Amino acid sequence: MADPKLTAAEKARIAVLVGRMCKRDLAGPNAHQGDLERRVNRILDGAREREEKARK
Repeated sequence: MADPKLTAAEKARIAVLVGRMCKRDLAGPNAHQGDLERRVNRILDGAREREEKARK
C-alpha cells in the first residue's frame, strides 16, 4: 500500500514520534515501542482516509 501525502502537521507529529522511538531505542533493546508505532500508524490511516474522501 502506497503512503499517502502528508500535511505539514502530520509530518511534524510523525517526526516527534520517530524521535521518541530513537530515544527509547537508546535506552536498551527491551524498551517497548509498540504504543508509538500504533500512533504513527493511526496518523497514516487518517491521511489515507482523508485522501479517499478527497477522491470522491
